[in-house]
Amino acid sequence: MCRRLDRERRETRDQTVLTSGSGSASVRRVKATLPAFCAPRPAASSGLLPLVSCLLFFVLTSALAASGQTGAADPAGSVPEQSVSYQKPGMQTIGDISSVEGVRDNYIMGYGLVVGLNGTGDGQQDVFPIQTLIGILDKMGVQTPASQVITRNVAAAFVTATLPPFADPGGHIDVNVSSAGDARSLQGGELLMTPLYGPDGKVYAVAQGQLVLGGYMAGANGNVVTVNQPTAGRIPGGALIEREASVNLTQLRNLSLLLHDADFQTAENVAHAIDRTFGVNIAVALDSRRIEVRLPGGAPGAIPNLLARLDAIPVVVHEAAKVVLNERTGTVVLGGSVSLGACTIFHGNLAIQIATQYQVSQPAPFSSGGNTVVVPQTTVRTQESNARQIQLNQGATVQDLVNGLQGIGSTARDIIAIIESMKSDGCLQASVEVD
Repeated sequence: MCRRLDRERRETRDQTVLTSGSGSASVRRVKATLPAFCAPRPAASSGLLPLVSCLLFFVLTSALAASGQTGAADPAGSVPEQSVSYQKPGMQTIGDISSVEGVRDNYIMGYGLVVGLNGTGDGQQDVFPIQTLIGILDKMGVQTPASQVITRNVAAAFVTATLPPFADPGGHIDVNVSSAGDARSLQGGELLMTPLYGPDGKVYAVAQGQLVLGGYMAGANGNVVTVNQPTAGRIPGGALIEREASVNLTQLRNLSLLLHDADFQTAENVAHAIDRTFGVNIAVALDSRRIEVRLPGGAPGAIPNLLARLDAIPVVVHEAAKVVLNERTGTVVLGGSVSLGACTIFHGNLAIQIATQYQVSQPAPFSSGGNTVVVPQTTVRTQESNARQIQLNQGATVQDLVNGLQGIGSTARDIIAIIESMKSDGCLQASVEVD
C-alpha cells in the first residue's frame, strides 16, 4: 500500500513541458523525482528549510528541462526556426520613395589651374590658361609679359562638386577636375585654390589639392599608350565648405514630401500610412507627387524625430506598367506589372543588299576614238524570310511574351519593332518610353 501511494504521488508531480522547434510543437513529460529532503516527514520534524529546498528544486528542474528541450534540434536534423520579419511585395519605406522639399543636393562649380604637369599641359595656342596664370601671378606681385609665359606644365580645368544637404562650413567634400584645354594628361598635377560658385554667384566652397587619376598616358617617339581617361581626375575631400545652402528645419511649420515617381495611388497610400502611424490626420496628398505633413503641435524641435519616423513607415507602392525601349543600344526593359491582351504576332525580315563594283571601260585596240572611263556596276539583292508567328492568349504574362520572342529567334531590334506594333494595336496595356 505504501509503495502504491508513493508511486501515485510521483506521477501527480510529473511536469508537462511545451517545446517548439522547426515550426512544430511537441509535448514532453518530464519526470521530477523528489529528492530525499522533499519526502514527507512527520509533523514533529517540520521546518522552513525543507520547504524552501523543495521549492528551489522544482524551479531548477523546470528551467533545465525547458532550456534543454528548446536548444535541441529536431530528430530530422533541421535547424530551429528564427524569427524573421517578411515584407509584403510592393512594400517600401517612405524614405526610399520620397524626399523632403528643400532637403536636396546643390551643384557648384569653378574654374582653376592644374600645375605640376610633366610637359602634358595646354599648348601655347590656348589663350585662357595664359591669361589665368598671368592673373594669379599678378595677385602675387609678379609682373610677367604674356609672350614669356609657357603653359606646357599648366592646364586650365573646370572643377565641379555636389554640396550635400545640411553641409556645415568647415566640412570637406569631393571634387571632380576636368581639363578645359588641349592638355594631354593631368597626371601628377595639383589644383590651385579654386573658388566654387553656386547658381546665385556666391562662393560655397574652395577646392585645392593633389589629383587622383584613374588612368595614365605614356609614350615616346610618337608611340603613345593611353589607359582610361587621363584628362579628368578627382580630389577626395578636396573642397572646404565655406557657406551652407540647406533649408533651416527650425523655421518650418509644415513638411512637404515629394515622391520620386509621381503616382496618385502611391501618394494616397503614403498619406494614409502617416495618419495611421501617428493616430491623427496630419498628412494630405496635394497631387500625384506632393504630400503635405502638418507638424504635430507645431514644435520645430521635433522635426528630426518626425523625419526619422516618417522614413521608416512602410507603404504600398503602386507599380506603374511601363516598357522602356532604347533604340541606340537595343535594350528593352519590361516591368512585371505589364499586362498583355490576346493577339497573334507575325514577324518577318526583309534584307536588301546593294553592292557597287567599279569597272574600267577601254576602247578597242588601235581604235581611232574613245576614252578610258570608270563605269559603276550596281547590283541589288533582296531576301525575305518567312513570317514567324507568336500566339498570345488572354491573360498572357511578360514571361510568355519573352519566351515566345526567344523561341522565334528575335533580336533586340525585332523586339522593339514588335512591342511598338503591339502598343499601337492595343494588346499591350503599358506606357512605352523610348530613350
